Formats: sequence, structure tokens, C-alpha cells
Amino acid sequence: MLEFLIRRLATVIPTLVFVSILIFGLQQLLPGDPAMILAGEDQSPELIAQLREQLHLDEPLPVRYAYWVGGVLQGDLGESVRTKEPVLQLIAQKLPVTIQLAVMAMLVALVIGIPAGVIAAVKRDTAWDHGATVFALGGLSVPNFWLGIMLIMLFSVQLGWLPASGYVSPLEDLRTNLASIVMPAFVLGTGIAAVLMRHTRSAMLQVMSADYVRTARAKGLSERVVVLRHALRNALTPVITLGVLELGTLLSGAVLTEQVFTIPGFGKLIVDAVFNRDYAVVQGVVLVTATAYIVLNLLADLAYFAVNPRMRS
Repeated sequence: MLEFLIRRLATVIPTLVFVSILIFGLQQLLPGDPAMILAGEDQSPELIAQLREQLHLDEPLPVRYAYWVGGVLQGDLGESVRTKEPVLQLIAQKLPVTIQLAVMAMLVALVIGIPAGVIAAVKRDTAWDHGATVFALGGLSVPNFWLGIMLIMLFSVQLGWLPASGYVSPLEDLRTNLASIVMPAFVLGTGIAAVLMRHTRSAMLQVMSADYVRTARAKGLSERVVVLRHALRNALTPVITLGVLELGTLLSGAVLTEQVFTIPGFGKLIVDAVFNRDYAVVQGVVLVTATAYIVLNLLADLAYFAVNPRMRS
């Protein structure tokens, strides 16, 4: 396992370098001059020239990239054009919100999706299987923003049980925090649960016909032990990959859901940055998101060893 981890870490660094080059290069293709945006109404040639020198915009592209990477390695992602705050500080403010929303949405997806997929596979072609399939199709078909609005109308407007929008930090009031995050987490989680259910069912159907499952049954093991200990553990490998990718998508920001529930997460941050041409914020958010994807894929590879004994050899 240690050798495998070292090999995977050896691929992470070149990947991060390539991603940083891609982010910086594509950023340069966007229209607009950051120096003119910073200058505001007083766009005198002297001020613009000073800002271009300060931001190293008068340097060649490779030199500017080196300055940017040097700052990133020191924890300096630049400064927001709009708020004049450090990008790292903005990300530190928004990231915990998105992490909590993403983790709770994944918990909803795992609690619903994997058991539903297992039951659908074990009880194939029964009412349980058909019901789980209908749920999966519904979860994939219903738009998140529509489901969010319906939940707000029911639980906030009609019943008055949950707040319609807003976000409160768990450090301030844990109960209010959970009340404000449960609906958006459910909205995001149901869509992912539908995908997990379909993949779990498909993987379980393949595993249930394997030789080692038939051998376990021939030994007289109970059906519960055969399904949970032998079949499910081997069927989870593709599900882990899918779950990691979905978690990375959530961490990048669920834009529509955050807008519907007015949650100040990554989605709102990057949308505002794009509209305001706040390039430093866009670069920082995309870099953090790409790094999160790479780290999550590394953790998924390590999780394979825990659920699949064959990979340990």
C-alpha cells in the first residue's frame, strides 16, 4: 500500500502543475484589463501604468505565471478587485459553508442511494426494484431549483417548520444552522442518491453472480452475511469513485441551490466574481476546486484498499 501511495503522490504534483498552467493560461484569454478595472473612474495613463507594473502585467507571460505560482506557494492567491480583500480570506470564509452543505448532501445520498441499490439488486424484478427505479428516475429528472422552491413552499411557507433561506454558522447556533441547511442538503442529496442507487444496483447484480458469492452460499452462510460482507464490499469500488466525483462537484459550488436558498458558499462566490471580472477570485476558487478533486481521488484510491481485500495484494 505504501508503494502504491508513493506512486500516486508522484502523479499528483505534475497534475497540479498542469492544472495551474491551464488555469492561469485560460484566465489570460478573458476580456478586460485588470489595471483599468482597478483604476476605476480615474483611468489616467500614469495610474494604469503604475498598476500594470505593480501587478506585473508588463512582464512576459511566463514571468507572470512564475510570480503567480510563487505567491500561491506562499499562500497568497491575490487580492479581490471588488472588495480589496485577500482571495485566501474570501475562500476561507466561503469554504466551510460549502463543505458543510456538501458533506450533509453526501450523507443524504449515501443513506438513501446505497441501501436502495442493494435492496433493488437483491429483490430484482420485484416491487422493491421497480419502486427504487422510479425513485432514481424521479431524482434524476426533477430540477434542483424546482424541488428547492417546492420544499420552501411546503416546509417554510405552509408549515413554518424551517427557514426559507439564509445561513447561520454552527458556531453561533447549531440548531438554527441545521434547520437552515437541511433543505438544500436534501435537494442536492436526492439527485446524487438516484445516481448512487443505479450504480450500486448495477454493481451488485454483477457481483451477486460471481463465483465467490456462490461459494459463500454453498458454505451455508446467511444471505445477509453474503450480501453485506462479501457482495457489497466488492461492489463498492465503482460507487466510491462516483461518490468522490459527486462530492468534488458539490465542493465546486452548487450554484442554483445556493442561489435559491441564499447560501453564501462557493457557488455564489464564483458567480459574483465572474460577473464582476474579479479574475483573482476566479483563479483562486478554480485552483482550490481542482486541488480538492485531486485530493479526493487520492483518498478514493486509498479507500479501495479498505473495501476490496484483493487490491491489497
